[in-house]
Amino acid sequence: MRHGLVAGEGFAADASIIRADANRQNSVAGSDDHDCDGPGGSTRAVREYLVGLDEAAPPPKEISLSDPASRLTAAVGRPAFFGWPTNYLIDVKHAVIMDVAATPAHRTAETEATQKMIDRVEERLGVKPKRLIGDTAYGTADMLAWMVEKKGIAPHVHSLGEGRAKRRDISPLGISI
Repeated sequence: MRHGLVAGEGFAADASIIRADANRQNSVAGSDDHDCDGPGGSTRAVREYLVGLDEAAPPPKEISLSDPASRLTAAVGRPAFFGWPTNYLIDVKHAVIMDVAATPAHRTAETEATQKMIDRVEERLGVKPKRLIGDTAYGTADMLAWMVEKKGIAPHVHSLGEGRAKRRDISPLGISI
């Protein structure tokens, strides 16, 4: 920061999907009652998955037996696969990565990870952005309220209207344009 690479003026947030080392043929339905312990007890991945279950998230359609914390995901028109989103918080002046977090593949986890990354960067480095750039995943009412009301960050995101699948742009002052 003292060399001017990080301005702290604006951050961008986004997630990229990393394919998990998990095969769909080695999975069970998410609603099935199954024994993840096996003969040797729970694996670390299974224990972390069970501890980290997010009650607000919908139950997974399928659970990988080799990587149960990964989520089944797919791009439009592509076959589904198990994967992990990696979430990045980037200072936009020189594209410096400020923080990274891996999460299960659902939007709630993506926005919660961004909130945690912003808080961590502020706590560790004393830097809080004046604006945040993001896609529609960051345009939820909860995320916009957190940015504007709690953190004083101007949102530069696309927002989905309340219950409508209609895109609208939000100005730095939170005004629909």
